[in-house]
Amino acid sequence: MKFSKVSILLIPLVLTFASNLYAQDSQSVVQIAENLRTLLHDVQTEEADLQARAQQLDWDLRPENIERYFAGTGSTRPEELREQRRRLLQNEKDRVLARLERLAASRARLESSIAAADAEVYRQSAENTTSMHFKRMLGAQHLNTARLMLIALAFMGIMGTLALVAVVYWRRRSRMGRAPVTAP
Repeated sequence: MKFSKVSILLIPLVLTFASNLYAQDSQSVVQIAENLRTLLHDVQTEEADLQARAQQLDWDLRPENIERYFAGTGSTRPEELREQRRRLLQNEKDRVLARLERLAASRARLESSIAAADAEVYRQSAENTTSMHFKRMLGAQHLNTARLMLIALAFMGIMGTLALVAVVYWRRRSRMGRAPVTAP
C-alpha cells in the first residue's frame, strides 16, 4: 500500500524528467530536419544544373550542330568525326540522364524523410506542450530537473525516516505489551 502511494507521488517527477529528455530529442530531430532540407536543396540545385546540361546536349546532338562543330576543320573522313562526336555526346547525355534519375529518387526519399521528421517534431512539440501544461497545473513552472530531483530525494528521505520511526515505535510498543516471565 505504501509503495503504491510513493509511486503515485513519483509519477510527476518521472514525467517532468521525461519531458526534458523529449525536449533534447526534439532539438536533435529539428536539426536532422534542417540537415535534410539542406541536402534537398543541394539535390535540387544539382538536378537543375544537370537538366540544363541535358538540354545543351540535346542541342549539340542535332545533326546541323554537329556539322557546325567541324565546319572549320578539314578532314578526309568527316563522317567518322561526326559519328565519333555524336557518340561522345550521346554517352554524356546517357550519363546525365542516369544521374538525373538517381537524383529524382534521392529527392523523393529526402522529401519523405523531411515529412517524417516534421511529423516527429510536431508530435514531440505536442508532447512537450502537454507536459508543460502538466507542470503548470502542478505549479512547477520554474522547476528544473535538478530541483525536482532534490525535491524527490528529500521526499524519499522524509518517507524513509517516517517509516523507520514507525517501525521503532511498533517494536517498542510490542515489547512493552509483553509481561516479563520470572522463574518461581
